[in-house]
Amino acid sequence: MAAMARNKAFDEHEVLEQAIKVFADRGFSGASTDTLLKAMGISRQSLYDTFGDKRQLYLRALSRYTDDSVSDIIRSMAQVTSAKAALAHALMTFARRPAEEGCLGVSAICEFGISDPDIVATGELASRRLLAALEARIHQGQQSGEIDAHLAPDAAARYLGTLLNGLKVSARAGAPAESLRQIIDIALRKL
Repeated sequence: MAAMARNKAFDEHEVLEQAIKVFADRGFSGASTDTLLKAMGISRQSLYDTFGDKRQLYLRALSRYTDDSVSDIIRSMAQVTSAKAALAHALMTFARRPAEEGCLGVSAICEFGISDPDIVATGELASRRLLAALEARIHQGQQSGEIDAHLAPDAAARYLGTLLNGLKVSARAGAPAESLRQIIDIALRKL
């Protein structure tokens, strides 16, 4: 008689969210398996059965985080009609995050650089989505006269993407939201 498969006694989505928090806070190297298991509230066997090893869990967490993060930015820009205001809104969304919430994407870049092809691929996919969304709003702003028509939209999008990463690091380091808002205001004046 074949053994019956057991139902998972946990919500995979929620468990992955807990792993994201640990990895964002401690990085891959600093997050022990025991720390992850405690935060996720699952057994070692459940970790291996569901996610594979710690590296596979990290890759799933990073993929989920970057996808959700970029989707949040795109959604926040869609809430505003003005292109320039949409860009400001997207940047401020991250500037307002509590300093305790690390950015797993930036953490992965700092920890691994370009040494891990899987992590690089995940980051590049998220970056392409983000830059395409920023570039579209910049182009819209140029059409409406809000943004300098002489700027190359792709270069301006890369500028804002780089600024966003810097804002995340600054926020994590405890920079006050007002300081970050001032940086955003200066950056947007250059558009």
